[in-house]
Amino acid sequence: MELFQKIGTFRPLIFVLVLLFSTKSDGNPITNSKTDYLDSYANLMKSYMNFSVDPCEDFYEYSCGNFKQSSPLLWMIWSNSRGRGDFTNHLAGKTEAFLGRMDLAESLNVSKELKVAQRFYNACLGASLSPFPADDPHYLALIRSIGGFPAVDGANWNASHFSWFNMSAHMTNYGAEGLINEGIYGYPFEPYLYVPEFGFDTPVEKDILLGNSSQTYKLNEERMRGYLRSFKLSEDKISEVIDGVFAFWREAVKVEETFLPGNCEIFENNYFQIVWNGNLPKDPNPRCNSYFVDIDKVCAKYPEAVANYLAMKLLYAFDARLNATQTQQDYCEETMRYTMAFLFNKLLLSEHFTETAKLEVVKVMLELRKTVQKSLDKADWLDSKDPAKKLPKTEPLFDLAEYKLLADRIIPEIGRLEIVDDSYAATNINLQRLTVDIDRFSTRHAQELYNSSRSQHSLLDDVTLLATFFQPPVFDPSWPYSLKFGGLASLLGRFVPKEKFQHQRGYSQGIECFVDYFSKFRILDENQRNGSEVEDFGQLRLSFAAYQSYIEHLLEDPKQEKISEQMPGLDLLPEQLFFLKSTQLLCSASKKEAKYKAVGSLTSNEDFFQAFNCPVGSGMRPVAKTCPLW
Repeated sequence: MELFQKIGTFRPLIFVLVLLFSTKSDGNPITNSKTDYLDSYANLMKSYMNFSVDPCEDFYEYSCGNFKQSSPLLWMIWSNSRGRGDFTNHLAGKTEAFLGRMDLAESLNVSKELKVAQRFYNACLGASLSPFPADDPHYLALIRSIGGFPAVDGANWNASHFSWFNMSAHMTNYGAEGLINEGIYGYPFEPYLYVPEFGFDTPVEKDILLGNSSQTYKLNEERMRGYLRSFKLSEDKISEVIDGVFAFWREAVKVEETFLPGNCEIFENNYFQIVWNGNLPKDPNPRCNSYFVDIDKVCAKYPEAVANYLAMKLLYAFDARLNATQTQQDYCEETMRYTMAFLFNKLLLSEHFTETAKLEVVKVMLELRKTVQKSLDKADWLDSKDPAKKLPKTEPLFDLAEYKLLADRIIPEIGRLEIVDDSYAATNINLQRLTVDIDRFSTRHAQELYNSSRSQHSLLDDVTLLATFFQPPVFDPSWPYSLKFGGLASLLGRFVPKEKFQHQRGYSQGIECFVDYFSKFRILDENQRNGSEVEDFGQLRLSFAAYQSYIEHLLEDPKQEKISEQMPGLDLLPEQLFFLKSTQLLCSASKKEAKYKAVGSLTSNEDFFQAFNCPVGSGMRPVAKTCPLW
């Protein structure tokens, strides 16, 4: 607070700070367009807030009490979308807008691919997806071509022609999990097989052995019953099919995955021939996964049940699985951005990854790094010769050269998607097949991409991080630095060597202090306390120190022009805006976990207490004791 007190009162019409941003990103003087944007964004921030709540009593409710939406940022941090990973969630809510940016696509030479995306999106919106048309002839024809569907085909299905492994291998070509699944090693991106989970919406574990009363049983039964009813089977037949699948599962879940010296040649040969046309080299000394040997024995006892299960598992991969909270438009947008992530990332980066924005983010992150190093230098519980005293060197923050080279190779693949005008099912099959082909691009072209040592998903993760850096709600070049530092605070972990800290005596004592401190909060229980609150606290504390240091340096430079460090319409001090922004990153319609994370970063935080003048005994500051860590 002393720093800010040196320059006077913090009210919107009086307080001015020396800042670097006296121009727009195009280098022209600031005009009303920036003022209008800040007005708009301040109103958005205010719309989340519950001003009837005292910030010292419940800062999460004060900051986020009126937030009613889902949170793409939390979704990205805490969960996976439909089991697909989280590397496209930064595109949520933006993809549809880019469909209309043909001008941008033409300037980037991707207009052909964007037109394919437009056609797919329109086809998806116009399709009948709920309930899922499992009996569509295109889906059934595909099932029959790879193994058959005895529940539907009856006497026409021949068990002697059925191979569970071959059918499962074919299913991987459409992104479906049969009784095997496919992963990709690092360079040269060789494929490998691993064991998937049994079941549909809820994975089947050994609790299935207990009977048909569990929630797992009921959910899986409901999913299968829905598919089988589409084929107009009798209820008795449906029950018979479902009972058969569960009987198979009860034995299959007992099979353990172990790796032993041996020969899995029969499985490997089939897999490489079906999926990779026999073109990929195999490990000359493979370790045999005994799961395949043992599950083969179980499948031999239940061939019809296994075929029925795999047929329905393939249908599950094509099913939109819409529920009451997800509209068809949301599903179509999500599917499009996931399957065409490289295309939409190219459009997004061209809009937001500007040199001006990059320079601003670098300034903030370098200040954060300097502050962390200062903290390590002062840490008396770290030996002066301890390697943890020195931050490790970091890779360049924004090096996208490798990603761009790969993207320029992959994006043209989207142009191969065949949109079948009179059949969304056929289009859906084509899309799933193409998506898997694109996922395997690095493997199929490893020799041509020899300079690349990272997988496609790893590179996409980098873009996700960059998109997080360069967009609201984390960052915008026109914001005051209170919001910039508050938004980027959650990314400070990139510079903190936690693994080294955690072995030090002082760090351990700090954790013990936090455990005791958190016992004073009713919203936290033993199951929630996993140590993350200590990490969140440290990141926020150091980020605030970096903000103070940065502002102090700006004030010392007489050459800088002046601009307000305020948000219009928000009668808050700059340091208060810092904590408001860092907390609003966590705003979510699901409050419990978000509130826990927000409280964890603010409790025992003297900077927060001073910023809002929180008295001892208030909800956010129940006791006078604090827990210094860094």
